[in-house]
Amino acid sequence: MTHTQFSRLSLAVAVIFFCFIIWIIYLANTGGHSMFFDLIRHIPYGDKLGHMLLFGLLTFVANLALQSRHFTLGRIPLYYGAVLVSIFVLFEEISQGFIPSRTLDIIDLAADAVGIILFSYLSGLTQGILDKKRGVAA
Repeated sequence: MTHTQFSRLSLAVAVIFFCFIIWIIYLANTGGHSMFFDLIRHIPYGDKLGHMLLFGLLTFVANLALQSRHFTLGRIPLYYGAVLVSIFVLFEEISQGFIPSRTLDIIDLAADAVGIILFSYLSGLTQGILDKKRGVAA
């Protein structure tokens, strides 16, 4: 698979996964039902784990779709994908305070942050492996 094909595939996966998350948020906001909600209820701390995985995986594919482009804050690299997901998460979590069927929860926000940070690290490692296979200088 060429670099361009991989980039396009990553972008398509990121968009599809983002749409999936929007659908989950819509169901939660409207009191809808989903098999995912039933599954989460049966796992200890399933809601927090779900937050971490949903937004972590979105960060992972967004970072890869954007080819791990980043800027630095001091010595810390901040991936554009992670920043975009963080902004989305912040607005989504805050909006829950204005929706009667939802609850604004700082622990959910913390779980989101853990997922974003963990999967940013993993996407950086993955990008490094991909670059090494392609012979790109780091």
